[in-house]
Amino acid sequence: MLFFSFVYNIVLIFAAILLLPVILIALIVVPKFRAGLWTKLGFYRNINLDKNKETIFFHAVSVGEVNAIEALVKKTREAFPDVNIVLSTTTKTGQEIAHKKLSDTVNIITYFPFDFFFSINSFLNTIKPNKIIIAETEIWPDFVYLAKRRNIPVYIINGRLSPHSYKGYKKFSFFFKPVLAQYKGIFMQTNDDVQRIIDVGAKPEITKFMGNLKFDIKPTMNKAQVTQLANELKLNGAKMIAAASTHKGEDEIILDAYKELKKDFPALKLLLAPRHPERYEKVTELLKKSGFKYGKRSNNDTFADNDIIMLDTMGELMKMFSVCHFAYIGGSFSKTGGHNPLEANIWGKPVLSGDCVFNFKDIYAYLTKTNAAKLCSTPAELLQGMKRLLEDECFYKTACCDTRKIFEENSGAVDFVINVLNDH
Repeated sequence: MLFFSFVYNIVLIFAAILLLPVILIALIVVPKFRAGLWTKLGFYRNINLDKNKETIFFHAVSVGEVNAIEALVKKTREAFPDVNIVLSTTTKTGQEIAHKKLSDTVNIITYFPFDFFFSINSFLNTIKPNKIIIAETEIWPDFVYLAKRRNIPVYIINGRLSPHSYKGYKKFSFFFKPVLAQYKGIFMQTNDDVQRIIDVGAKPEITKFMGNLKFDIKPTMNKAQVTQLANELKLNGAKMIAAASTHKGEDEIILDAYKELKKDFPALKLLLAPRHPERYEKVTELLKKSGFKYGKRSNNDTFADNDIIMLDTMGELMKMFSVCHFAYIGGSFSKTGGHNPLEANIWGKPVLSGDCVFNFKDIYAYLTKTNAAKLCSTPAELLQGMKRLLEDECFYKTACCDTRKIFEENSGAVDFVINVLNDH
């Protein structure tokens, strides 16, 4: 593995030099690429941890992964009150959500280092982790190799490997096999994921099924707080659709469906939440042309005088699901692979999506066995699904009940990881 690491670093550094002009242009043109740049290069400053305490380090790439491990990190703090907990992300939005949700739980929130030996050594020298937990299938060869050289156990948790990704990984199994051998444990969301990662090169004896952390999420507000939010938005008892994490092309589908639904349900409201902040301006232009009265959450606009509110703030989407009638989950008509439907389901709200949901195929497999979720192959089918949830009260109540059963039957992944931390 030493020779492998040496060659890997040479190739990585050479590629970085070769692509330097492109990288510099990207850093200038796209501000989010500059977020945490110096930290990622190894300049870990203003990090003060109690050296007499053990340190558990968690890494979550971006918003979705931070949301997924939120309950685990909080449970870790409860189970190990006397340890340092450090959390890193790769993206700026991940940092923002981490600070918003977990700043009171962890000791330090920082950026994950680039996979250069000098960046990683600086990170390990500063943080001095005793255990490393990597959320989902984040494989950084040099990081895991240098950690193992220091006898620091590294675990992949909540791992997944879609059939599509598996084909690519399998072609390079000669590369991944020695890397995967460096891990102390590789814990996957489903038995199919377990088999796929073993086929790629993971050792069977360290690779286990753990379930999905996303089924262990909890509502973030009580009934009184939900009522307060509904009052704050001035819903006044009106039914509201939450169109969440929409991508290019999906906003138009939702607005067209909403226009049709308003004919039969004139009091119906819509919360439109684009996935990426850089699309807010374009979505605003669509709203201007729609003919509907609209407002923005960032302006504290309400449904009192608006048909539609655009959610253009960070970290509020999950709580908005608590006051919707049902949700549309985006990224599913745009061929992106979908987004997490459970953030709506946890509130007992059914979801509708397009049929391109390969990122959450296994979750939807659970949900669509019941009425907790419906996949729609066309915008027309989506409209019909929305109509049924609005007009068939008996069906709607059954769908809501099914969402609650899903969580009762599939929780337990958080306790799995806590037991691993206890045993090692």
